[in-house]
Amino acid sequence: MLKDLKSVIARSHSTLLQDAAGAVALVVMLVGALHLPGMI
Repeated sequence: MLKDLKSVIARSHSTLLQDAAGAVALVVMLVGALHLPGMI
């Protein structure tokens, strides 16, 4: 399984950073949306 994971990372190295940035953006939007009712 570890060997498969390493090969997947090696193949998708160019888009890995973009995927991580997208995941962080989704988490930030989720946290912001959850705190929005408390701000109003």
